[in-house]
Amino acid sequence: MVTNGLKWLFLIIGTMIGAGYASGRELWEFFGSESGLAIILFAILFIVSCTVILKISYKSQSSHYIPVLQTLMGKQFTKVYDVMIVLYLFSTTVIMLAGGGATLEVIHLPYWFGIGIICGLLILLFVWDTKGMTSMNAFVIPILIICLLSVLFAFQYMKGFPFEMSLSEQSNWPAALTFTALNILPLIAVLSAIGKEIKHEGEIWIASIGSGVILGSISFLYNESLLQVAGEIILYEIPLFAILKHYPYFMVLLMSGLLWIAIYTTAAAGVFGLVSRFREYVNLPVWLLALLLLMTMVPLTTFGFSTLISILYPLYGILNLYVLASILLYPILRKGIFSK
Repeated sequence: MVTNGLKWLFLIIGTMIGAGYASGRELWEFFGSESGLAIILFAILFIVSCTVILKISYKSQSSHYIPVLQTLMGKQFTKVYDVMIVLYLFSTTVIMLAGGGATLEVIHLPYWFGIGIICGLLILLFVWDTKGMTSMNAFVIPILIICLLSVLFAFQYMKGFPFEMSLSEQSNWPAALTFTALNILPLIAVLSAIGKEIKHEGEIWIASIGSGVILGSISFLYNESLLQVAGEIILYEIPLFAILKHYPYFMVLLMSGLLWIAIYTTAAAGVFGLVSRFREYVNLPVWLLALLLLMTMVPLTTFGFSTLISILYPLYGILNLYVLASILLYPILRKGIFSK
């Protein structure tokens, strides 16, 4: 039970800690000053959301997200969100592929060669089906967490751990809702795909509470660290580098590698969600389906996605709030989900 629970925990964290989170950009955009309470609320909302999604997945023995969506919001709304999730996963994965190629240009690898590497590793990952995804997360996510926490703790040690949190100055608490909502679609897509593989409800509690506590702790420490360099973040595309500026150059290279891993795990989660959705319609090996999806994505990495993002992401944000509300209300409307 514990082993499987940890496996799902790392799957959740791997879905969450993408390039935006690991770089600090996502946290800085949503949180910043007066956000201690917001981060605590986010951790609570996240635990509840993961528990509800996993409980529904487990009870319906799902292998993709449609049964979970239908349970949460009915068949009519499910049709809308089915399209939205496919678009979200597809567009996010395309952006991750482009980011993977651009990141490796730092070590003077050609852009297309970098994209080829990340695509090749993604296809290889799905040769082992779901086990490949969970095994990869169980290996790389602890490394990512340990390295990120080490950098943040060392930075705070140099600063003397100047944490302050006055409950009278926590005006940014609504950010907890928007930040949780932003990440709810990929969580539904990925966690719905493992319903039939959960053997015991204890796994759900380990995965949900563990991931919420870990992500809440990292988010708080990361946000506090970013506040210490708030005046310099504007000079950096990647806020993490504002923290790393006093570190040796090899640390910058190490963290650049970790950001690439974060990009890879996000792309893997996107492909995993899409493959889980389409495999019932296409009788192909999972790795071949992943290959076909990636072949349609690679040409799109040549286009600028700023317009697409500026239209889709605000729309996702609004629609995701409705999904989040459905998830949070589900235990109240369907009494007993947490006890049975």
